[in-house]
Amino acid sequence: MKKVLIMLLSGIMALSLAGCRNNARESSTESAGKSESSTISESTVADVTSSSTADSSSETTSSPVAAISQTGFTTAVPEKYKQTADKQGEVVELQYNSRDYLRGSTPITKTAYVYLPFGYDENSETRYDIIYLMHGWGGHAGEYFEYTPTKNMFDNLIANGDIPPVIIVSASFYNANSDRDFSSSIAEFREFHRDFEENLMPTVEGKFHTYANSTSAEDLKASRDHRVFGGFSLGSVTTWLEFCYDYDYIKYFLPMSGSCWYYGTYGDFQTEKNVDFIEQLVKENDLDERGYFIYHAVGTEDTVKSQTLMQAEEMLERPDVFTPEHYMFYQKDGGYHDFDAVQEYLYNALPVFFD
Repeated sequence: MKKVLIMLLSGIMALSLAGCRNNARESSTESAGKSESSTISESTVADVTSSSTADSSSETTSSPVAAISQTGFTTAVPEKYKQTADKQGEVVELQYNSRDYLRGSTPITKTAYVYLPFGYDENSETRYDIIYLMHGWGGHAGEYFEYTPTKNMFDNLIANGDIPPVIIVSASFYNANSDRDFSSSIAEFREFHRDFEENLMPTVEGKFHTYANSTSAEDLKASRDHRVFGGFSLGSVTTWLEFCYDYDYIKYFLPMSGSCWYYGTYGDFQTEKNVDFIEQLVKENDLDERGYFIYHAVGTEDTVKSQTLMQAEEMLERPDVFTPEHYMFYQKDGGYHDFDAVQEYLYNALPVFFD
């Protein structure tokens, strides 16, 4: 198996991940991105797509996602999707009770921001699919709605019928007690799945109309087919951990610019061991039959892309397990570690989830 050998220095990572919070492409970040030579080439993408699809086509032709190549390059967001829509959704702040899981599980209050699609009626019995999104290092709740073109894109995707009206939650793995240095951030997101299961998800879905009939664990699990979790950078790592811990609650996953760190951490990715574990979860929990789908994405100029490429290569070399029905890997040609790339990943992935 061909492994990606080039690792970035942690100092470069600090610069690039800070780009999650800054839409401008700093010149130092651009230079670091362009110096990264490790990549899956266009020809490699074509080869993997052909072999993977051929190996699994007999099993996946009935699935909507099977008609889409397992690997490829994302399509740019049309300019009209970045413009203000006639019918705009509303973003509301939500305070919820949680616990500080790193500091004795003491009670705390956290904040999330919730996008409600145009026409959402609190008194209606209409049910909505729900998407949870996680920021990267140093980010904050509500970040996905502060970048105006992305909020506009959500409105336009719904208005044009590309996706159904959905509820979108922009949450945080930080709380008021959190330190935001890199190592502390890793400790925070490793515990986020507990906040998600015990506090965030029950609060949001107890207040807004999702497909969960109640906030009991049983009803939340029963509605997993209507739930998406995605994240960028350290939020992507969080997304992989959500797969590892919360596959019972979530069917769709969108890790953007990051790999699984269930084992290891930055600079010690333990790719094969992590993919072995994901494969084990799939097989032991009958996820092929129950359904799951991962849309994995990164930019070709992303300064921390090597970890994403290593995991993509490892998963694509197991086509009998990670078929096009369950796993796709896409790159943004010329994409950096920024919200322009995030917007493009969302634009390409969300219609696939809701096909």
